Amino acid sequence: MLPAKIVVIGGGAAGFFGAIACARVNPQAEVMLIEASRQILAKVSISGGGRCNVTHACFDAKELVQYYPRGGKALRGAFARFQAKDTVSWFASQGVPLKKEADGRMFPITDSSQTIVNCLINAAKAEAVEIQTGMAVTSIKRIGNQFEVFCKSGEIIKCDRLLLATGSSRIGYQLAQELGHHIEQPVPSLFTFNIPEANLRALAGISVNPARLRLYVGDKSPLEQTGPLLITHWGMSGPAVLKLSAWGARLLYDNHYQATLLVNWLPDFTQEQVRENILAVKNEWAKRAIALHRGVDLPHRLWQYIIARVGITTDDRWAGLSNKTLNLLVQELTQGKYLINGKGVFKEEFVTCGGVNLKEIDFKTMESKLVPNLYFAGEILDIDGVTGGFNFQSAWTTGYLAGVAMGQ
Repeated sequence: MLPAKIVVIGGGAAGFFGAIACARVNPQAEVMLIEASRQILAKVSISGGGRCNVTHACFDAKELVQYYPRGGKALRGAFARFQAKDTVSWFASQGVPLKKEADGRMFPITDSSQTIVNCLINAAKAEAVEIQTGMAVTSIKRIGNQFEVFCKSGEIIKCDRLLLATGSSRIGYQLAQELGHHIEQPVPSLFTFNIPEANLRALAGISVNPARLRLYVGDKSPLEQTGPLLITHWGMSGPAVLKLSAWGARLLYDNHYQATLLVNWLPDFTQEQVRENILAVKNEWAKRAIALHRGVDLPHRLWQYIIARVGITTDDRWAGLSNKTLNLLVQELTQGKYLINGKGVFKEEFVTCGGVNLKEIDFKTMESKLVPNLYFAGEILDIDGVTGGFNFQSAWTTGYLAGVAMGQ
């Protein structure tokens, strides 16, 4: 191995992992990581509500790729080289064991994202990676076999190999384009649904698990997800909604976030079973108020909201429930219709669909097919996963592969 000057632009998960991997593979290399802001690993710090959802306990590469609305096919080979179990092992080797939660998400046993931040910073320092913050890059030029990185401060950094790990930042896309790459239009992914219905929003905080959702956007075939659903002050959220938003990200963007959502509040039962349950309650509690004696296992306030949607008042008794209203109630419970009018955000975590065209990248090494010695990792690529640790996993994987390749 020959001494080499390597620059990593971007002080996030992918950038740090790439810099560390590179320095370990080639101790003679001079590795510099530069970050535009004063804070490194900002997204790691806030992820998972400050706990950092490091990865997901899915250790089969073929299964793992199914959690990526965009990039799954390209990641198949990459995950064969470095996947979730390798991430778990890597952090364990640094004295940071991870724990698995019931839904498969994996966190540090400390339940603190600072543990992960400290781990990455310490690992980088141990490998003599030079970390520079507050250094904004304005342009990059390729001179012969080298790169010249121009900074806002006026400084020019020369390097032999370059890793762009700038996340979903506009400047990152601009730099990639200047070097000859094509950018798939970035649009939001992983967001909540705005549903302008005051009575629904009044139920903020109520959750149902599971619920089955079908999303209709324009004239396209519906998208479907089953899982936890959370009612919020602006509409609906929860894992099922976030997954739908990821799979439908581009469709929803193209349709200005106008769509129809059908909600099955009782997916464990067929429509006929729901009908039978309600009829049984009607027969048993004929003289009781429908609002107070629900026929299904749903939160009480949600039940009252649902029956009001089909015209049942708080004074109506089960005995007076007509067949027509019963049919409407069954329909509302299994195919309730909600109009989406806009999107919200998912806490502080913002994921983007879009980025550098994947056909222009060699996923064995993460090297550009267009520009020798130029590498990419993380969210600058047109890769995004659903919620649950999958976006971090693509960052660890692509960062690691890029780092190893740059060091060789």
